[in-house]
Amino acid sequence: MNKFKPNKSNTFFSKNRIGAFYNPLYFTRRELYKAIEILAPQLSGKLIDVGCGTKPYKNLFCNVNEYIGLDVEVSGNSDTKSIVDIYYDGKTFPFESQSVDCVFSSEVFEHIFNLEEIIVEINRVLRDGGLLLATCPFLWPEHEVPYDFARYTSFAIQDLLERNGFEVVTFQKTGNFFTAVLQMQALYLYFFINKIPLVSRLFFIIFISPIFIFGSAINIILPKFMQRKDLYLNNVILAKKIS
Repeated sequence: MNKFKPNKSNTFFSKNRIGAFYNPLYFTRRELYKAIEILAPQLSGKLIDVGCGTKPYKNLFCNVNEYIGLDVEVSGNSDTKSIVDIYYDGKTFPFESQSVDCVFSSEVFEHIFNLEEIIVEINRVLRDGGLLLATCPFLWPEHEVPYDFARYTSFAIQDLLERNGFEVVTFQKTGNFFTAVLQMQALYLYFFINKIPLVSRLFFIIFISPIFIFGSAINIILPKFMQRKDLYLNNVILAKKIS
């Protein structure tokens, strides 16, 4: 089994609580990381990371022996540290049918205008019984514009998969109504604070960190019936190709 080293440039993709003092996406990234960390060991063999970017979760796939980053050449992501192994045309994967054991795709589906076609393509390259682990936002501002095309409810994303040859094994909503509202509040403040570079770090600690600390503390003691899940942050789906 191949243990991958984490990319040091991906400090914003973490469950570390210290992120409350520097990461404006703290609730989103922390909950997403925790969900992927639990499910990633179920994927093994040859893996394709669709829309891989900087491969921020690569180190979590401890049972994968081949990790291939697939992405498009033109996107709304301006990160110059992307680690792409193979580029594709946005329609057809350069892999033989049933040649891949598993597929991972995180925060990419909202940037694919022809998502149903890509789900069919994922199904094509997967071996029978192969797994797809995917995440996509439910609540998030427009980003990587103009390549931001959709938001998916839990019902929509599961239906898309089930209509195209997949069985949903596990589905999870990250965050809840309370943390989603606080995440948006923190991000709203960050949009303004970030424009003042000389004092942005100090302002972050003064104005934004308390939101994350308060929210984390209250969320722990919040009764289950108050942790509404009809407003949440992300969809996390583990699905299996039906033979």
